[in-house]
Amino acid sequence: MSSSPSFADVQGAARRLDGVAVRTPLLENARVNARLGGRLFVKAECLQRTGSFKLRGAYNFLSLMSEAERARGVVGWSSGNHAQGLAEAARLMGVKATIVMPADAPAMKIANTRASGAEVVLHDRVKESREEIGMGIAQRTGATVVPPYDHPWILTGQGTAGLELVEQATALGVTLDAVAAPCSGGGLATGIALAVKGLSPSTSVHAGEPAGFDDLARSLAAGTKQKNDKLSGSICDALLAPTPGDVTFPLARALLGPGLVVSDDEVLDAMEVAFREFKIVVEPGGAVALAAALTGKLPVKDRAVAVVCSGGNVDHATYARALARAAA
Repeated sequence: MSSSPSFADVQGAARRLDGVAVRTPLLENARVNARLGGRLFVKAECLQRTGSFKLRGAYNFLSLMSEAERARGVVGWSSGNHAQGLAEAARLMGVKATIVMPADAPAMKIANTRASGAEVVLHDRVKESREEIGMGIAQRTGATVVPPYDHPWILTGQGTAGLELVEQATALGVTLDAVAAPCSGGGLATGIALAVKGLSPSTSVHAGEPAGFDDLARSLAAGTKQKNDKLSGSICDALLAPTPGDVTFPLARALLGPGLVVSDDEVLDAMEVAFREFKIVVEPGGAVALAAALTGKLPVKDRAVAVVCSGGNVDHATYARALARAAA
């Protein structure tokens, strides 16, 4: 694979993932379309294996490792979706995986990671560095570190969701005006942009972020990488990377339109709409692009727009809070 990820690299990842990743549906709802005055399509990656898009990048990464590297195992760090995606990819390929997770991560996410056969090493996120623990394991065992987003093999794997999305829209006779995806470090958004631009150059692609953690939107506006002022404080726990990645940011500058920023309340409303109208469970971080479309920050009127709902791994209390907004 070339040092600068390309559309051809996404196509190669799609061949490796064929029969492994779920070809998740592209959903549409007449009532939502009538409300917005256009056509809104939802790519339901919350229905992917392990409940998020992360399997795509992890499996592509492991597929491109040598047999000798796979024999020494892999190590990663994550509080949730990357942990589960990497653990499942390793299980499917017969590779030993060690995942460093915070001790206060949701019990369900820890249990799911272990259920895929990974060894989970718990750490204190306040007092210990997960990166230092993970790198130490890699140095002792010879395992390969699999990063959550900032690597060409990861982002081109994630981009396969964008290939599917455009192919599904084309099959419906639709040329998309815009596509949007959630963004933390930028692996999903830039991978999808590579795919979408490769198949439909006129389609604009955007990244959605939670307010206060919109480092990519501010970085795109400034032309240089910006950092968030804080590390926590949004319900979108999956989208709190402090700054864009070194690999992802140049791609973002080349391929993405202006960033989309939504509030936690707008995210909760989008989760409720996803449940009521599209019949899918979406976690907060997975709902930011949908929230942008529903609030008009990503205009849908007289257009055809697609958004990625990237994950569905949400705890009961947060989901109940979202659904309660319908009554309010």
